[in-house]
Amino acid sequence: MISAGLLLFRIDGGGGPIEQRTVLIGHMGGPFWARKDDHAWSIPKGLVDDCDADLLATAEREFEEEMGSRAPPGPSWELGEVRRGSKTIVIFAREGDFDAAAAVSNTFEMEWPPRSGRMQEVAEIDRADWMSIAAARTKLVKGQQVFLDRLIVRVSDTGGVAN
Repeated sequence: MISAGLLLFRIDGGGGPIEQRTVLIGHMGGPFWARKDDHAWSIPKGLVDDCDADLLATAEREFEEEMGSRAPPGPSWELGEVRRGSKTIVIFAREGDFDAAAAVSNTFEMEWPPRSGRMQEVAEIDRADWMSIAAARTKLVKGQQVFLDRLIVRVSDTGGVAN
């Protein structure tokens, strides 16, 4: 399985170290994540429908599904991939702005409590927020933190502009 996502970032006024720049991430929805905060956030991402599909197109589609509107246009670059069990996660980065307070995620059905036979409709992402890279490091699920490090290197090397 391959999952693709889009990590939106912005370089806020005032400069400062790259670790103080901000990224947009979403808190995972559903009862399992409801009372968790640290390591309960994710980069907007989702499964690729077809192994031959355009990964960036998948990342943009998933951003729209999980945030409720399209990602801002602009150049993107791949931050590489991470393998987690049987899933490969590929993340792209793009500089841009987005109203996190207006994010409205798509929903899915899940059985809760487990083995109860009761189905609930829950949002994939129940809220989104801009966070400094330092704060996002404590909020993102551990398997996605490496993408923050890759973003720091890339933005430091290019000054925030994708090549």
